[in-house]
Amino acid sequence: MGTSIAFHLAEAGVRRVVLVERDELGSGSTCKAAGGVRAQFSDEVNIRLGARSLEAFARFGTRPGQEIDLHQVGYLFLLSRPEDVAAFEAGVALQNELGVPSRMISVAEARRLSPLVEPDGLLAAAFSPDDGHCTPESVVLGYATGARRHGAALLTRTEVLGIEASGGEIAAVRTSRGRIATRAVVCAAGAWSAAVGAMAGVDLPVEPLRRQIVFTEPMPGLPRPVPMTIDFTTSFYFHGEGEGLMLGMSDPDEEPGFALERSDAWLPRLTEAIGARAPRLLDVGLTGGWAGLYEVTPDHNALIGEAPDISRFLYATGFSGHGFLQGPAVGEVVRDLYLGREPFADVSPLDAARLAGDRLRPENNRV
Repeated sequence: MGTSIAFHLAEAGVRRVVLVERDELGSGSTCKAAGGVRAQFSDEVNIRLGARSLEAFARFGTRPGQEIDLHQVGYLFLLSRPEDVAAFEAGVALQNELGVPSRMISVAEARRLSPLVEPDGLLAAAFSPDDGHCTPESVVLGYATGARRHGAALLTRTEVLGIEASGGEIAAVRTSRGRIATRAVVCAAGAWSAAVGAMAGVDLPVEPLRRQIVFTEPMPGLPRPVPMTIDFTTSFYFHGEGEGLMLGMSDPDEEPGFALERSDAWLPRLTEAIGARAPRLLDVGLTGGWAGLYEVTPDHNALIGEAPDISRFLYATGFSGHGFLQGPAVGEVVRDLYLGREPFADVSPLDAARLAGDRLRPENNRV
C-alpha cells in the first residue's frame, strides 16, 4: 500500500515524496500474503477497488514495469448454506452491474473447474474468471522502482517515532534517522496503523490478527489451472503455487495481537476442513509455510480518508485481508485525495468516522 501510494504521488508530480519503512519493503504483511486478486465482493466500493486493481495488475508489466506472475485463473466460492447462496446471488448481480463478469454456477461446474473439490453438502458456487493471484513481492518491487524513478525517496530500516503538530497542522515526522519536515502524512502502516494514528491524535481502530498459510509438496498429476478455491463456510482455501498448492484458513480461536511465529494449533481445524472439502489433499505432504498479520477493523472494511481535526493526515489501512489486492486502486485514490481531485470511486463511506456511529459496512465476501 505504501509503495503504491508513493508511486502514484510521485508519478503525478508531487515533489519530495518520502516513504518511511521500519524494516525492509514488504516485510509487514504484503510478502506474507496469499497473493489473491479479485473483484468478487458484496460492497460496491470494494467491487470498484478490486476491479480497478485487476486492470492495473494486468498492465503491470508496462506500468510501472515489472513482471508479477499474474495468473487469472478465477476465484471459485463454494457455498453450502442457503443464506450464503442468496447473498452471493445478490453480490453477483451487483458485480455484473459494475462490469465484473462473475456468475453463479452449479456444483458440477465447480467440480470441473476445481477437480479436488468434494461436492457433498454443496448447494452452488460463484465464479469470476478475471480474478486470480500474483506475486506480492514483485508488486512491491515494481511500485518501489517506479516511485524512485519518479523522484520519491524510500527510507528503509527507519522507524517513525512521532508526528509533530501545532495548531491542528502537521509540522514534521520524527524518525530514527532524524526529523522530516512536512505538512502532510499518509498512514499506510497496516496492522501497526493504530499506533501511527495515535501519534497525530487520530483514532484508527485497526487490530492485528495472525493468519497462516502452508504449502504442499509437488503434485505432478494435478489438473491445471487451479482456481483460487474457497470453501466459504469454513474459509478453507487453496490455489496453485509452483508444482503444488498453497493452503490457508482463518482460525476463529486466534486472539488479536502481533504474534508472528508459526503455530500448529490451527492445523487440526485445517485438516478437518480439508477432509470434508478436498480429502485427496490429506495424502499430500506439507513443505512449510509462514504466519502474517491481517489488519482488521470492526466491520472488516478498510479505512480510507483524511482526518477532520488535523490538517493533511490521510490514511489507507484496515483492509482486513484485502489490502494487497486493492493496492493499485487505493494508490490512485489517495493520490487524488491528496491533490484535491475526485477519485474514480467514492470512498467517503470508508471514512474512519463511520466506526464512531452506526454506519458500519460489513463485507460479506471475506476470506
